[in-house]
Amino acid sequence: MSLWKHSPKDAVLFGFSVVQLTVMILFAARWSGFSVAGWAGQVALVTAMTAYNIIVVSHLFTHVPWFTSARLNAVASVVNSACIGQSAQGYELSHVRNHHRFNNDPVGPDGTTRDTTSTYRDGQDGDHAPLLPYIFKGAWDTLLDRGGELLAVTRLWRVSAAERRLLDLAARREPRRTVELRQVQADRAAHCLTLAGCAVLSWQWTVFCYLPAFFAALVLVNVQNYYRHYGADPSRRTADAVSHYGRLYNLLTFNDGYHQEHHLSPATHWSQLPAVYERRLAAADTGPRIISPVPAMLGFLDRSRPLLHRIPDEDARRP
Repeated sequence: MSLWKHSPKDAVLFGFSVVQLTVMILFAARWSGFSVAGWAGQVALVTAMTAYNIIVVSHLFTHVPWFTSARLNAVASVVNSACIGQSAQGYELSHVRNHHRFNNDPVGPDGTTRDTTSTYRDGQDGDHAPLLPYIFKGAWDTLLDRGGELLAVTRLWRVSAAERRLLDLAARREPRRTVELRQVQADRAAHCLTLAGCAVLSWQWTVFCYLPAFFAALVLVNVQNYYRHYGADPSRRTADAVSHYGRLYNLLTFNDGYHQEHHLSPATHWSQLPAVYERRLAAADTGPRIISPVPAMLGFLDRSRPLLHRIPDEDARRP
């Protein structure tokens, strides 16, 4: 039986998480004092690795687990969780079963969005929320949630009855529901114990390097999500996300730029996303949609981006 469920290339993704975890432990163990260059370099590297892991590595894993073995996937989830400072299983529940279900929906009659990460959630008059409040408030809220998980050591990080949103997203049927909630518990234990272990090795590194880097990574992740959807038309399935087709970017990020394709077929392995483009978008008249000349992280540079969520633009870029 094959070790890899879809492609041996997924070993690179798993390897990245192992390397990141090793780097963070080594940084904490070898912290020997404050130098501006050393501090800045470590914060920058941990920020970049954590953001990349959330945006690419763990994101792909939540949609298409790498291994044929459920036990190995559980181990991978624990390792990823230690790297991204949150439960990878919880990430799957909120991202796959909420974001991909409601696809960055606009504010509804009840005054809010069903997608809890929607860029419209705090917007006015049917527009996106302003960038800065979206990225910083979202990062702060996530940081507070992670702090709450640290305190959950008293119940061994089990999902509590008060966590209604997470419980509502978990599978309804047994034994899958129990498996998912136990994985959330194991993931939380992994990232909390990793943080505690780093603090034992060096509380100074944990406070002055890791925590700023983690917050910065969350901000970058929110920037990425914002420009993956900014200007797109949430009312059309073929135009509710933004793609970027730069070859180098997609080589380095395992086709992360194929975001519209990913929304059309979220269970498709990353290696097949170009085929989704050919099958669903290139060969059909899907109407105007947004194709960004820059990666989503640099979406603010796309000054000529059409705003399809406001007024359909006949001159919008096509594939």
